[in-house]
Amino acid sequence: MELWTILRDIVVLLGASLLVGGVFSRFGQSPIVGYLFAGMMLGGPGSLHAVGSEHEIEAIAELGVALLLFSLGLEFSVERLKKLGTKPLLGGASQVVLTMVLAFAGARLFGLGGKESVAFGAMVALSSTAVVLRILSERGEVEMPHGRNCLGVLLTQDIAVVPLALLMTIMGGEGSAGEVLWNIGRLLLMAGGLIVGLMLLTKIAVLTLGTLTLHRNRELTVIFAVVTGLGAAWASHAAGISPALGAFVAGMLLGSSAFATQIRADISPLQVVLLTLFFGAAGMVADPIWIVKNGHIVALVVVALIVGKLLVIWVIFALLGQTTRVSVATGLCLAQVGEFAFVLGSIGRTSGVVSEDTYALVVSASIVSFFLSAFLVPAAPRLGNWVANLTGAQRQSPDETSERTPPPDVAIIGFGPAGQIAARPLVDKGLRVTIVELNQVGVRKAQQLGFHAEIGDATQSDVLEHARLNECKAIVITVPHHQSAMTILKHVRRNAPFVHVIVRSRYEVHTDDFVSAGAHVVTGDEQQVGESLAGHLHQWLVNREPGFEPPSSDSVL
Repeated sequence: MELWTILRDIVVLLGASLLVGGVFSRFGQSPIVGYLFAGMMLGGPGSLHAVGSEHEIEAIAELGVALLLFSLGLEFSVERLKKLGTKPLLGGASQVVLTMVLAFAGARLFGLGGKESVAFGAMVALSSTAVVLRILSERGEVEMPHGRNCLGVLLTQDIAVVPLALLMTIMGGEGSAGEVLWNIGRLLLMAGGLIVGLMLLTKIAVLTLGTLTLHRNRELTVIFAVVTGLGAAWASHAAGISPALGAFVAGMLLGSSAFATQIRADISPLQVVLLTLFFGAAGMVADPIWIVKNGHIVALVVVALIVGKLLVIWVIFALLGQTTRVSVATGLCLAQVGEFAFVLGSIGRTSGVVSEDTYALVVSASIVSFFLSAFLVPAAPRLGNWVANLTGAQRQSPDETSERTPPPDVAIIGFGPAGQIAARPLVDKGLRVTIVELNQVGVRKAQQLGFHAEIGDATQSDVLEHARLNECKAIVITVPHHQSAMTILKHVRRNAPFVHVIVRSRYEVHTDDFVSAGAHVVTGDEQQVGESLAGHLHQWLVNREPGFEPPSSDSVL
C-alpha cells in the first residue's frame, strides 16, 4: 500500500505542476514558478496536505538534478570542458569562500553564535544547480560566456558540498581529528577510484553499443542512457560524492562518442519528469505560514543574499579579466540559495549546530530565491548590457567572439546509398557537413569521407536541435519511410523555417504531401527508376538493331 500511496502522491503532484505550470507558461513566465507553487500548496507544513510522501518524492526527485548534469556532461565533452579554462573554476572557489566570510559576518552582526554563523555561511554560499542550468538550457545560453561561467561555478560548488558537510559534522563535535582525517582520505581515494571506474565503464559501454544494430533496436540506447546516468549518480552517492557531479563526469566521458546526441535525446523525457518532481518537492519544504509571519525578515535576507552574491561574483570575475557585461550576468544568474542548503541544514540541525529558526529562515530564503531566479536568470544578459553601457565598460572581450563552433552548412539525414550519392558533390569542398544516421555502418562511411557524423533518430526533435540542424543552410532528407521523413520535415520546418530542404520520396504519390509540408525540392525514387529503365532500354534497342532508330525515351515511358 505504501508504494501505491507514493505513486498517488507523485501523480497528484505532477498533475498540479502541469496545471499551475501551464498557467504561468501561458502568461509568459517560467513554469518552474508554477511547479514550486504546486508543491508549496499541496505538501509540507502550512499546506493543504494533499501530498504526504514529501521525503520519498524528494529522494526520487534528486535524480532529476543528476540527469540534468548527465545531459549537460554529454554537451561538454572532456575537450570542450578544457575550453572553459580555469577562470570559472577559480571564480567558483573564490565565490564560495568570500560568500561564506561575508555571510558569517552578517550572521554575527545579527546575534548568531560563532558555529551557527559559520553554518549559515556554508548554507547560503551555494547556488541552485537545478534552477540555473535548467533555465539556461531552455534558453540555449549554457554555451554563452556567462553560461560557461555559471557551469564552472556550479561544478565547483558541487565539489564544495562534501567539505562543507564535513565541516558541519566537525562543528557538531562528532568524531575525533583522526577520524575526520581518515574520512577525508577515504573520500579522496574513493573519488579517484570512481573516476577511473567511470572511464573504464564508459569505454566498455561505447564499444558494446558499437556492436549493436541500434537502427533496429531503438530501446537499447534508452536503457543505456538510464543505466549510465542513474548508475553514475548511485555510484557517486555510494562514494560520498555529490550524485550530480558523478553524473556530469559520466556524461562528459560519453560526450566525445558518436552516441552522445541520441543518448541525450533518449534521457530527456525522464529528466523532465524528475526535474518537475524536484521543483515540486522543493516547494513542499517551505512553510508558507512561517514565511508570511516572518515576511520582513525573509525579504531582508533574500535581498541581502541576491545583492551580495551579485556583487561578489561581479567583482571576482572582473578581477579575473571578464568584461562587466559577462561578470554582471554571471552574478545575477547565481544570486540565489541552492538546494544543497537543505542538505547542509539538515546535517547542522541534526548535530545541533543550526537552530530550528535559522533552518526555517534559510529554507524560506531558498524557496523565495528560487521564485525570483525564474525571472532574474532570463534577465541576466540584459542587466549585464545595461550596466556595461552605464559604466562605459567594454562590451565584449576577445574570449567572447568564439563562443561556439560554427554550425554545419549542410546536413544529410540518412546515409544509406541515396544519402551517400547525394553527398558526393560535398566531398573536399570545404563545407561543414553533418550526417545524422542510426546505422553505424553509415556513420563510419560518413566519417571516412571527412564528414561529422552523429548516431541519432532524426524523428526526435531533440536530436535535430542538438545536432544544430536549425542553423544549417540546406538539409537533405533521404529516409525512405514516408511517415518518418514527414515527421523529420515537420520538425525542420518548425525549428528552421528558412532552411533549404530537399526530400527523397520513395513513391510519387507522396510528392505533393512533402511539398505541402514545406519541402523545396522532392526527388522521387519511381521517377529515377523509370528514367534509368528507359535509358537502359533505349541503349538495348540501339545495340539490338543498328539501323533502327528508336523513339525517344519519353515515348518509351
